[in-house]
Amino acid sequence: MNGEAASGNYVASGYSVYEEENEHLQEGLRAKVSALKSLSIDIGTEVKYQNKMLDEMDSDFDSTGGLLGATIGRVKKLSRGSQTKLLCYMLLFCLFVFFVLYWFIKLR
Repeated sequence: MNGEAASGNYVASGYSVYEEENEHLQEGLRAKVSALKSLSIDIGTEVKYQNKMLDEMDSDFDSTGGLLGATIGRVKKLSRGSQTKLLCYMLLFCLFVFFVLYWFIKLR
Protein backbone atom coordinates (compact mmCIF):
# COMPACT_ATOMS: atom_id res chain seq x y z
CA MET A 1 0.00 0.00 0.00
CA ASN A 2 2.82 2.36 0.61
CA GLY A 3 3.84 1.95 -3.01
CA GLU A 4 0.34 2.78 -4.21
CA ALA A 5 0.07 5.82 -1.93
CA ALA A 6 3.46 7.05 -3.09
CA SER A 7 2.50 6.64 -6.77
CA GLY A 8 -0.88 8.32 -6.08
CA ASN A 9 0.91 11.32 -4.59
CA TYR A 10 3.22 11.40 -7.58
CA VAL A 11 0.24 11.46 -9.95
CA ALA A 12 -1.50 14.12 -7.85
CA SER A 13 1.63 16.27 -7.67
CA GLY A 14 2.15 15.89 -11.44
CA TYR A 15 -1.46 16.89 -11.98
CA SER A 16 -1.04 19.98 -9.76
CA VAL A 17 2.10 20.98 -11.68
CA TYR A 18 0.13 20.82 -14.93
CA GLU A 19 -2.76 22.65 -13.29
CA GLU A 20 -0.45 25.43 -12.08
CA GLU A 21 1.13 25.69 -15.52
CA ASN A 22 -2.31 25.90 -17.14
CA GLU A 23 -3.38 28.62 -14.70
CA HIS A 24 -0.18 30.56 -15.42
CA LEU A 25 -0.77 30.26 -19.17
CA GLN A 26 -4.42 31.28 -18.69
CA GLU A 27 -3.35 34.44 -16.88
CA GLY A 28 -0.95 35.28 -19.71
CA LEU A 29 -3.69 34.66 -22.25
CA ARG A 30 -6.16 36.79 -20.28
CA ALA A 31 -3.65 39.66 -20.22
CA LYS A 32 -3.11 39.38 -23.98
CA VAL A 33 -6.85 39.20 -24.68
CA SER A 34 -7.55 42.26 -22.53
CA ALA A 35 -4.74 44.15 -24.29
CA LEU A 36 -6.21 43.20 -27.68
CA LYS A 37 -9.68 44.21 -26.52
CA SER A 38 -8.41 47.59 -25.36
CA LEU A 39 -6.53 48.07 -28.62
CA SER A 40 -9.56 47.17 -30.74
CA ILE A 41 -11.74 49.59 -28.74
CA ASP A 42 -9.16 52.34 -29.29
CA ILE A 43 -9.03 51.56 -33.01
CA GLY A 44 -12.84 51.68 -33.20
CA THR A 45 -12.88 55.06 -31.45
CA GLU A 46 -10.23 56.41 -33.81
CA VAL A 47 -12.11 55.12 -36.86
CA LYS A 48 -15.32 56.85 -35.68
CA TYR A 49 -13.40 60.10 -35.14
CA GLN A 50 -11.75 59.88 -38.57
CA ASN A 51 -15.11 59.16 -40.26
CA LYS A 52 -16.62 62.19 -38.53
CA MET A 53 -13.75 64.36 -39.76
CA LEU A 54 -14.13 63.00 -43.30
CA ASP A 55 -17.86 63.75 -43.26
CA GLU A 56 -17.14 67.32 -42.13
CA MET A 57 -14.51 67.73 -44.86
CA ASP A 58 -16.95 66.39 -47.44
CA SER A 59 -19.51 68.94 -46.32
CA ASP A 60 -16.93 71.73 -46.48
CA PHE A 61 -15.83 70.70 -49.96
CA ASP A 62 -19.44 70.59 -51.14
CA SER A 63 -20.10 74.11 -49.90
CA THR A 64 -16.83 75.35 -51.43
CA GLY A 65 -17.73 73.70 -54.73
CA GLY A 66 -21.08 75.47 -54.72
CA LEU A 67 -19.40 78.80 -54.02
CA LEU A 68 -16.85 78.26 -56.78
CA GLY A 69 -19.58 77.20 -59.20
CA ALA A 70 -21.51 80.40 -58.51
CA THR A 71 -18.37 82.49 -58.93
CA ILE A 72 -17.48 80.81 -62.24
CA GLY A 73 -21.05 81.45 -63.41
CA ARG A 74 -20.67 85.15 -62.63
CA VAL A 75 -17.31 85.29 -64.41
CA LYS A 76 -18.82 83.63 -67.48
CA LYS A 77 -21.70 86.10 -67.39
CA LEU A 78 -19.22 88.98 -67.27
CA SER A 79 -17.17 87.53 -70.10
CA ARG A 80 -20.22 87.46 -72.40
CA GLY A 81 -20.56 91.22 -72.05
CA SER A 82 -18.42 93.88 -73.62
CA GLN A 83 -16.36 94.30 -70.49
CA THR A 84 -13.70 91.68 -71.26
CA LYS A 85 -10.91 94.14 -70.50
CA LEU A 86 -12.38 94.78 -67.06
CA LEU A 87 -12.71 91.03 -66.53
CA CYS A 88 -9.03 90.48 -67.35
CA TYR A 89 -8.01 93.20 -64.90
CA MET A 90 -10.22 91.68 -62.23
CA LEU A 91 -8.73 88.20 -62.74
CA LEU A 92 -5.19 89.59 -62.66
CA PHE A 93 -6.00 91.48 -59.47
CA CYS A 94 -7.41 88.29 -57.89
CA LEU A 95 -4.27 86.34 -58.85
CA PHE A 96 -2.10 89.12 -57.44
CA VAL A 97 -4.00 89.09 -54.13
CA PHE A 98 -3.79 85.30 -54.01
CA PHE A 99 -0.02 85.31 -54.48
CA VAL A 100 0.49 88.09 -51.94
CA LEU A 101 -1.54 86.14 -49.38
CA TYR A 102 0.34 82.94 -50.22
CA TRP A 103 3.65 84.73 -49.84
CA PHE A 104 2.54 86.32 -46.56
CA ILE A 105 1.42 82.96 -45.14
CA LYS A 106 4.61 81.27 -46.31
CA LEU A 107 6.76 83.82 -44.42
CA ARG A 108 4.92 83.25 -41.15
